[in-house]
Amino acid sequence: MKASVCIVNLNARKHLGLCIDSLNTALDGYASEIILVDNNSHDGSVEYIQSNYPVVFLIQNSRNEGYTKAMNQALHQAEGDYIFILNPDSRCDAYSLAKLIDFMESDPSIGICGPKVLNEDGSFQKSCRRGIPRPQAVFSYFLGLSSRYPNDTRFTGYHLNHLDENEINEVEAVSGSCCIVKKEVFESIGLLDEQFFAYQEDSDFCFRAKKGGWKIMYNPISIMTHIGGKGGADSVPFRAIFEWHRSYYLLYQKHFSSDYSRPFNLFYSAIMFCKLIFAEGKYLLSH
Repeated sequence: MKASVCIVNLNARKHLGLCIDSLNTALDGYASEIILVDNNSHDGSVEYIQSNYPVVFLIQNSRNEGYTKAMNQALHQAEGDYIFILNPDSRCDAYSLAKLIDFMESDPSIGICGPKVLNEDGSFQKSCRRGIPRPQAVFSYFLGLSSRYPNDTRFTGYHLNHLDENEINEVEAVSGSCCIVKKEVFESIGLLDEQFFAYQEDSDFCFRAKKGGWKIMYNPISIMTHIGGKGGADSVPFRAIFEWHRSYYLLYQKHFSSDYSRPFNLFYSAIMFCKLIFAEGKYLLSH
């Protein structure tokens, strides 16, 4: 088996058909399997897959187990040499996965590779390649400085705005919405860290892979479209906002807090908590 495509779904039925159908040409004849974990959807997703895509290996959870735990369920079943992690609200261009496999096979040191990811309107999705989210990079991102000064490396450390989106680059991390991982990487460093319910589990995994000696590459020769927020997050918005902020806090505590003083760590935690309260309040007021 050359490739295993692993998808976690939560109430994304209306996107599943386009996502799965796009895989036919994306893999260009490579032997593959599709594994889909459903997190107790209530929009008919399971019935839709069973009726229209019997070839898909379907795992049904009796509750929402979160993205990371559900993805690990899929990874346990995957038999491919390459594991493609894909959100259900994504669509792959023709030959996009085959191109990534060919690219990775040209260099055995590449463990993870991400494609160029576009928004539905065709614009570049900046989160598909990432640097190290230390406080300066994160605050620059939150405050909009990285967008205002896209060529100033003092502010672009997170989304790497200063890099040409059409050039291949080695990066610190890629997005879990669309990326491909050698099975050897999972065998050497383990699966995703389930303390991340959702969000930033991809950054954490990439950092661990980097420490394990693997290269993380961004390759725009492969192009995919990701709508964003339609793979489940939009059906549980209040929880999604909480987990998004919590994931940044957990990532900081796990990888960076030991490099800073206790007062600064308290300050960082307070900033993240205040931002969470503001975001949840804004959502409640707007709805």
